[in-house]
Amino acid sequence: MQPLNSLRVLDLTRALAGPFCTMMLGDLGADVIKVERPGAGDESRGWGPPFVGQPYGPYPGESAYFIAANRNKRSITVNLKAPQGREIIRRLAAISDVLVENFVTGTLDKMELGYKALHALYPRLVYCSISGYGRTGPYAERPGYDFIIQAEGGLMSITGPEEGQPYRVGVPIVDITAGMFAATAILAALRARDVTGEGQLVDVSLLDTQIALLANVGSGYLVSGQPPRRQGNAHPNIAPYEAFQARDRWFALAAANERQWALLCDVIARPDLKADPRFATNKDRVAHRAEMRAALNELFSQHDASHWLAQLQVAGLPCGPINTVPEAFAHPQAAARGLIQETDHPVTGHLSLAGFPYHLDRTPAAVRLPPPLLGEHTEQVLTELLGYTAEAVTSLREQHAIQADRLVRVLPL
Repeated sequence: MQPLNSLRVLDLTRALAGPFCTMMLGDLGADVIKVERPGAGDESRGWGPPFVGQPYGPYPGESAYFIAANRNKRSITVNLKAPQGREIIRRLAAISDVLVENFVTGTLDKMELGYKALHALYPRLVYCSISGYGRTGPYAERPGYDFIIQAEGGLMSITGPEEGQPYRVGVPIVDITAGMFAATAILAALRARDVTGEGQLVDVSLLDTQIALLANVGSGYLVSGQPPRRQGNAHPNIAPYEAFQARDRWFALAAANERQWALLCDVIARPDLKADPRFATNKDRVAHRAEMRAALNELFSQHDASHWLAQLQVAGLPCGPINTVPEAFAHPQAAARGLIQETDHPVTGHLSLAGFPYHLDRTPAAVRLPPPLLGEHTEQVLTELLGYTAEAVTSLREQHAIQADRLVRVLPL
């Protein structure tokens, strides 16, 4: 039993924001039918290296990028330019609870697969559109990319060292969080449908997401009128709250209130810092951050990070090593929380996936299906859900409404 077992999601998305949204729904039990372009599929299938497994179809294997956002889905190939392909989408929409798409705004309207057309046919359908800039406004028809939105949405202006070029966040954070916001909004729309009996349009954009993610920094600007600036790893409102360099490596340390600051000074045996009027309050420490940082770094450089972390952790101060990705996955707490999930895959064999960031004790998330091969479930979905005969499926192939040949096959490892 999973919380979304009775839900069917028609997934017309590709790349990351949309697939991450639908993967979240699939992880919680929804039947997600991923619609891909015949012969090409989701472009993220080709985003690598690294790739795993052996070549099939147009791909040198399965890309790690695609694998990251597409478990718990069934893949079918449909040519949306063919009338028969669009009819398949309408028939699937008729038996689905949710449709998610991330085409450039207006694209599906031209195919009569937009919200107005499908809502008129299936008023209970929740229709989620994920786009770069939203469905309204002067930029509505522009495509959106995570990197560009990080730049335009203000995130890069506050990320990176104080001097030099601004940096993007190391993961496509706008795509990921847009997918999360979309999943939350979809569930809210479904709850509303329980009450009203009618679906609605869910409009999520990357730019909206990014500006919402400015959070406390954005609020600071709106309140003060002062543009935020880059401060490296330092917190704009709290000090010390940043990375420090021990003799062997960097580590993170936070003393977010006066009690923790006094405790830190005691642990490192520096009563002079506690008595220094420049550091008396958090406001003072923020104002004299450079001097405080220099004094702490000079002290911390005398011993390895493990020396300091042991003392700080015993005292109950928030701190931790700045781990590499391998170290993060090997973290004992990550292991205890099941943050690596194992599954089998028809091409790659054994496959490791990132685990679930939430735990439901009665209806847990689970890996039911590995990331699908391109068009792996086309015949299954058409025959079992829509009632197409084998002959009709063959005819659809001949008409190029679905993939013309069967690329899916189990290859020897």
